[in-house]
Amino acid sequence: MKLSVIVPVYNMAGDGKLNYCMDSLIRQVKPDGTPLSDYEIIAVDDCSTDDSYHILEEYERKFPEKVRARGTERNLRQGGAKNLALREAEGEWLAFIDADDWVAPEYFARLLEKAEETGADCVGTDYSLVTEHTMTPGRIVHNSRPEQEGELDDERMRSLMVDFGSLCVKIYRREIILGCASGFPEDMYYEDNALARTWISRMHRFAYIPEPLYYYYQHDDSTVHTVTKARLEDRMKAGRMLLEEAKHYGYYERFLPELEYSFTVLFYKNTLFSAMREMQEKGRRAFVTDLARQMQETFPNFQENPYYQERTDPEEKRYIAMQMRSPVRFYLQYRALWAYRDLRRKYKIQ
Repeated sequence: MKLSVIVPVYNMAGDGKLNYCMDSLIRQVKPDGTPLSDYEIIAVDDCSTDDSYHILEEYERKFPEKVRARGTERNLRQGGAKNLALREAEGEWLAFIDADDWVAPEYFARLLEKAEETGADCVGTDYSLVTEHTMTPGRIVHNSRPEQEGELDDERMRSLMVDFGSLCVKIYRREIILGCASGFPEDMYYEDNALARTWISRMHRFAYIPEPLYYYYQHDDSTVHTVTKARLEDRMKAGRMLLEEAKHYGYYERFLPELEYSFTVLFYKNTLFSAMREMQEKGRRAFVTDLARQMQETFPNFQENPYYQERTDPEEKRYIAMQMRSPVRFYLQYRALWAYRDLRRKYKIQ
C-alpha cells in the first residue's frame, strides 16, 4: 500500500461537511487525469452524536476497496482517533485530513510524485482559507518556505522547528511517525503540537509544493474558533508535552532557542491573549496570572529570545512585559483596551 489517509471525525454530518471531505478523498487522480490507486482512507468516528458514522459506513459500502470506517468506544478526541487509525494503517506514506476540510483532485499524486523526485521524508504544500464548499482558492496561506527544502542541515532544521506549519497539509514517510514510541496524546485538543518537533528531528530531507492544494474550511464550530478554559488548558498541556518530547528524544539542548520560542507562543502568548479577549468563564484574572507565573518558572528569560524579539507584535510585547512586572496593572489596562475597541466596533457597525 502506497498511502494511508487518516481522517478523525466528530459531528461533521451537518451542512455536507463530511461528504465534501470524503468525496475529495475518493476522487483523487493522477496529473494525467486517471484515478489514483494504491491508497486507503481510514476514517475514525470518535463517538459522534450525529449521523457521521452512518455516513462513513455508506462510503465504506460504496468503496470497500478504499474506505475503512471505524469508531472509538468512547470519545478520545482527535489524538485517540488518529492512534486507532495508525494501528491499522498499511501505507508507506501517511497523511492526516481534518474531516471538515478537503483537498484538490491531484493533491496526493502531486505530493507523492514530489517525494519520489526528491527523496524527502515529508512533503508539504500551501493551503487556502475558504468559507464555502468550493475548489476555488480563497486567501492563500504559505505553510512552508522554499528555503526549507532540501537536506535538513542545522539551519533548515532550526527553521522547521519554528515554522513547520500545519501537520495536516503534508504527507510523511511511515517510519517518521511509527518509529516513535509516542502516539498522539488522547483526551485533549492541540495534540499535534506536542509531537511535531519530534517528527522533524527524525527527518533527513523536506520538500515543498508552493501551491494551495489543501482547503481549510472556516466555520464557527472549528476548534480554533472556540475558546474555553478547558481548551486553553489543553494548549498549555501541549506546550509542556512539547518540551517533554524534546528531552525524551534528545534534541532539547540542540534546539533550545527554537523550543523556548515555540513553547512561549503555544503555552503562553497565544493562551494569554485568547483568554483575555474571548474566555467567558469566571476566574480569568487568576488564570492569566498563574499562566504568567508558570511561564517565568519555565523560561525566566524568554523575552530575550531572539525569535521572540524579532517576531512578537510590538503591542503584545509591551503588554507581556507589563504583565511580568505587574499582573494587576496588565489585567486592568488590557481589559480597558479591549472594552474600548469593542465599543468602537459596535458603533462602527451601527
